[in-house]
Amino acid sequence: MAIKLFVGSLAYTATDDDLAAFFAEAGTVSSAKVIMDRETNRSRGFGFVEMSTDDEAKAAVEKLNGKDLNGRAVMISEARPQEPREQRSFGGGGGGGGNRY
Repeated sequence: MAIKLFVGSLAYTATDDDLAAFFAEAGTVSSAKVIMDRETNRSRGFGFVEMSTDDEAKAAVEKLNGKDLNGRAVMISEARPQEPREQRSFGGGGGGGGNRY
């Protein structure tokens, strides 16, 4: 599996297709995803790209880091593994009330 790249400082107008086309200058793009906010359905200003080989991923960082995409200079680095999230408790429990039998 190729290196996953983190792309920061994206314009809020950037789409998955914009990201894929931008990285296609450096090689074959396996996947490109702009991360969207669930509530507003607007870009969160970052995304992830996977190139088909590690060499293409490294070339993309060297060639494209700091270049302009949709009016913003993007920052590209190797993505770090996602950290485990803390389990959330929404309280509650029980339920109902009154006699059940």
